[in-house]
Amino acid sequence: MRILVTGTAGFIGSAVALRLLARGDEVLGVDNVNDYYDVRLKEARLARNHQYSNFRELRADIADAEAMQRAFAEFQPQRVVHLAAQAGVRYSIENPRAYVDANVVGFLNILEGCRHHRVEHLVYASTSSVYGANTRMPFSVRDNVDHPVSLYAATKKADELMAHCYSWLYRMPVTGLRFFTVYGPWGRPDMALFLFTRNMLEGKPIQIFNHGQHSRDFTYIDDIVEGVLRTLDNVPQADAEWRSDDPDPSSSSAPYRIYNIGSNRPVSLMYFVEVLERCLGIQAEKEFLPLQPGDVGKTYADVTELRRDVGYQPVTRVEDGVARFVDWYKSFYGVSDEQPSDEYACSR
Repeated sequence: MRILVTGTAGFIGSAVALRLLARGDEVLGVDNVNDYYDVRLKEARLARNHQYSNFRELRADIADAEAMQRAFAEFQPQRVVHLAAQAGVRYSIENPRAYVDANVVGFLNILEGCRHHRVEHLVYASTSSVYGANTRMPFSVRDNVDHPVSLYAATKKADELMAHCYSWLYRMPVTGLRFFTVYGPWGRPDMALFLFTRNMLEGKPIQIFNHGQHSRDFTYIDDIVEGVLRTLDNVPQADAEWRSDDPDPSSSSAPYRIYNIGSNRPVSLMYFVEVLERCLGIQAEKEFLPLQPGDVGKTYADVTELRRDVGYQPVTRVEDGVARFVDWYKSFYGVSDEQPSDEYACSR
């Protein structure tokens, strides 16, 4: 198929594009390659995609309506995986306009492209952050998500509402995926695992917020990619059992679905750090700090619906995933080491 993937210089977008290319799909990757973090890492991710002759790249901002119109008109995608966004909870407090431009205006341009070019299925990235002030665990797609605690989360909730509107008005098949703390090789430098690894190797302290009381549904990149592809291949239909007098937020009488995509196994942040210490063979110097504005203490994904509908089953243990990240990090940044991380040692 011809598949347009946005965010192909990003962590998840690059990995999804690679899997699509490997199975023979023709991919147009869209990314503006901005400097939110190290552009060299983004270029290296793109270089992996360019190894395939069925990959084409468009450097453009999804908030540029004219550029997006041309991309859809010229490529004529059959399906779209929209992963480009301004990410990061904390940065949304410092630079809120960037989130509205990318996550709201940009998403509108994607929806318009899908509508006018009769795309068979749009899969887009939402986030576990939409659960906001919710504390009932595990988070279910049937829960109310009207209390976001960051503008990032609010823009992603807006995306879900906009997606339903287009699905309802134009009978456009749309699926949203709420990602839960994705980690692994080629990850984002602003995420905890990357920050911790860099500081520990440089002999610097690591900052642990919420005084170490965090727990996260850490989800390995390969499990995420498998879920995205299974979802893309499963075009939603209108839910014949949906009731307007008792509406289920995860489905609709339009061809619309929302899913959680996580490991379904929350891990305490302190255990996560312990695993990293074993993989690196370094005892971290820890600086304990209060909970940051916009952050939440715990995430835990209920993936019942995704398992039921597409057979999603995450398989990667956090010990194995952290070991693989450490090996990639040392290789990519040229950190000298006698041998690769021992997954057994990491899990002891």
